[in-house]
Amino acid sequence: MGDWFKAVTSLNLSHHHPPTMLKISLLARDNTSKPKSLDDRSKSLSESSSSITSERIHPAEEANGLSMMQTLIHLLKCNIGTGLLGLPLAMKNAGLLVGPFSLLAIGILTVHCMVILLHCAHHLSQRLQKTFVNYGEAMMYSLETCPNAWLRTHSVWGRYTVSFLLIITQLGFCSVYFMFMADNLQQMVEEVHVTSKTCEPRKILVLTPNVDIRFYMLMILPFLILLVFIQNLRVLSIFSTLANITTLGSMALIFQYIMQEIPDPRNLPLMASWKTFLLFFGTAIFTFEGVGMVLPLKNQMKHPQQFSFVLYWGMSLVIVLYICLGTLGYMKFGSNTQASITLNLPNCWLYQSVKLMYSIGIFFTYALQFHVPAEIIIPVIISQVSESWALFADLSVRTALVCLTCVSAILIPRLDLVISLVGSVSSSALALIIPPFLELITFYPEDMNCITIVKDIMISILGLLGCVFGTYQALYELTQPINHSVANSTGVYA
Repeated sequence: MGDWFKAVTSLNLSHHHPPTMLKISLLARDNTSKPKSLDDRSKSLSESSSSITSERIHPAEEANGLSMMQTLIHLLKCNIGTGLLGLPLAMKNAGLLVGPFSLLAIGILTVHCMVILLHCAHHLSQRLQKTFVNYGEAMMYSLETCPNAWLRTHSVWGRYTVSFLLIITQLGFCSVYFMFMADNLQQMVEEVHVTSKTCEPRKILVLTPNVDIRFYMLMILPFLILLVFIQNLRVLSIFSTLANITTLGSMALIFQYIMQEIPDPRNLPLMASWKTFLLFFGTAIFTFEGVGMVLPLKNQMKHPQQFSFVLYWGMSLVIVLYICLGTLGYMKFGSNTQASITLNLPNCWLYQSVKLMYSIGIFFTYALQFHVPAEIIIPVIISQVSESWALFADLSVRTALVCLTCVSAILIPRLDLVISLVGSVSSSALALIIPPFLELITFYPEDMNCITIVKDIMISILGLLGCVFGTYQALYELTQPINHSVANSTGVYA
């Protein structure tokens, strides 16, 4: 129990994504350790742009490294978030039979790509005699030694590409958070007068909402701007612990409801159309965003050689959780499945509290996810201004980035399609396209097995096809008039 409690209270993120380890990287960076001059900050720019999680992480010492239980908790938390709540709709887009099997296949491929990334980083660290190599550095160092002269000359762009994709992914998550909080807040506010103590299945009445969802986004905006001004993650970790507790309680209540009185699933289609399946692909990849976490997690373990066991065990639990929630949620709500399963919960105080708890967790997680692109972008801006303007530039960039995520959410107020779009564009590249390519350029000079070469090429092609066609379909759906039966508009419910 000691390891479990210590792990839960040390978590910084209630989401499926890399910043779970931000606290680890920040323990050595408090208010007393800020750069003393602009020169110091500009010198650290290349380090801060290389990875979202591990620029300042060094190998863990035996005394304070993560135990197996702590590492498992971190791995589970960085793979569980808003994407998980969208899986029932993803199953609807794929079909009751095709969905679970496809999700299982994507999960297996993603775990395999995590193992590839670990293998390549370990090989490069030994070759270069470094204690630790992060995702961006692994890409750059492998390009430096590849046979192609042009790639060797432009190897630094490998690092820039990974950093750019990580920025796009994290800002995409932040936009999704805006929509998620606004959707749930709108439903709670507009149903407060009809909320009861009796938890009956909700019947959807497609009516015009009293207040546009964009108003709720603008209402949340100033609070998020103030939140991201908090740069000390020691302070944020307190709120994050509360977010973790509320997320765990919310998930338990969701499962408790969807497992009761499941309708006959024989009326549900076993296979959906290929167009909606492309949306399923983007959503599924969006949920499996733990690729950027595997390297810093392994590096922080007391016994890194045990990480493979933790990875396989933890990701097996994640895949089972994804399949169960997605399948049971779709079977429970059928054609009425919403973009987030919380929008399908009964209109009673118990399940309204679920939306409130999950929204609070997402609110505080926003700052942790936002810290990632901020740490990459802000040093670039500050290095261009005088020291007297450094604080103003810092706060201005933070405000602008928050407003950017808000504007993107306002322009595209479709939670389901934005999740699919972010998953197709950047998550597929980080999870499926880059790791096999990295293995090819890392080990090709050392006589790779032909089967391994073919396997890596096929995985990269699969990821590329999913990226291209998934992005196209998500953009196409965004140009179509909103169908209120499938859109994530909450409206008024009974």
